[in-house]
Amino acid sequence: MSVHAIVGAQWGDEGKGKLTDHLALQADLVVRFQGGCNAGHTIMLDGEPLALHMLPCGVLHPHVHNVLASGVALDVDQLMRELADLSALGVHPRLTVSKRAQLVMPYHRRRDVLEEQRLGAAAFGSTRVGMAPCLGDKHLKIGLTVAHLFDSGALRERLEHALDIQRVLLGGLYAEQADALEELVRLAEGWAESLDGLVDDTEALMARAQANGKRVLLEGQLGALRDPDQGIYPYVTSSSTLAGYACVGAGIAARDLRRVTAVTKAYSSAVGAGPFACELAGQAAERLRARGNEYGATTGRPRRVGYFDAVATRHGARAQGADELALTLLDVLDDLEEIPLCVGYSIDGEARDDFPPMPELARARPRYETMRGWRAPTRGARRLEDLPAPARAYVERVEELVGIPVGWLSVGREREATFATR
Repeated sequence: MSVHAIVGAQWGDEGKGKLTDHLALQADLVVRFQGGCNAGHTIMLDGEPLALHMLPCGVLHPHVHNVLASGVALDVDQLMRELADLSALGVHPRLTVSKRAQLVMPYHRRRDVLEEQRLGAAAFGSTRVGMAPCLGDKHLKIGLTVAHLFDSGALRERLEHALDIQRVLLGGLYAEQADALEELVRLAEGWAESLDGLVDDTEALMARAQANGKRVLLEGQLGALRDPDQGIYPYVTSSSTLAGYACVGAGIAARDLRRVTAVTKAYSSAVGAGPFACELAGQAAERLRARGNEYGATTGRPRRVGYFDAVATRHGARAQGADELALTLLDVLDDLEEIPLCVGYSIDGEARDDFPPMPELARARPRYETMRGWRAPTRGARRLEDLPAPARAYVERVEELVGIPVGWLSVGREREATFATR
């Protein structure tokens, strides 16, 4: 079995969905191994952008078997909306959902919203779709899995136990009433009907894929800097975003992972709170944001933007164990006369090349070097040699600073605007 992980080297929103869609042409399975509907991956369908939040980005390829694996936090309602939207467009993907995937419950979404409201100015910038409460309950061992939907006795027992705790949390912290048991049972029974025919043992599915030599793409959500262990904790997501976790979340052996591509933008962007050393403000930020269409696929919020941060990206690529980079949105820089790159930090007056944890990271200030811009369109490029010489120099400098080769470039929205450099 050939297994290739597509993961993020930065804060998320790097273009993983676009690359996954492109590489799915040569894949047999595309597997989401973590996260939920708290981030969107945008792909192109007949020249129009299509934002997916729950579904894997192999759905436009009829030959691909798409999998929502055990490490996913499943929002059934969102999944059904996306399938209905695709059906209306004439797209009917082959999909299997893991029996072991955790379920996002209504009280998870409520708690997410209420907690961000309670925190006020100290909020984490959550997308408010229930990820932290759902995955927190998973590790507290009070969550529900897809399998519980198909066992009425176990379902009721798990819901009764979960509601005992939800009543205390909702009432004590937020002065809110918990959901009624019977209402949740009816909702879960409806979910079981909706998922009928889609659910299976995905670990067994992956074992069969291995036995039959299938080509597998593992699609990650968000980026290394949002990982709870290697990222900007506590301003992180609630599941591991690393390729090392892909084997756990997808249910395959670590030895089967043969290639890791870490996706990074040619500049920096982030949604949500937390330290962001290269963040721009004012007109420079607005210009970069507008050219890159930097608005969240899930929330629509304007993304925070800045120049390329080699310190953060190098840390992210190392955390991912990346074999290569995919450098996306190079065309966004086409009109800049000069392009700064952050090559190091200054923290309390000391020059630093490492990516520190909080609270040191909050005091980091960027140290820039400036490269000459190319002031020419790159969107028609389909080979590295097609780029203007200063653009090729920029790509080479990114390789030097991060320490691994750029194996893929993207210079536009179209699928064909993504190409291998070697």
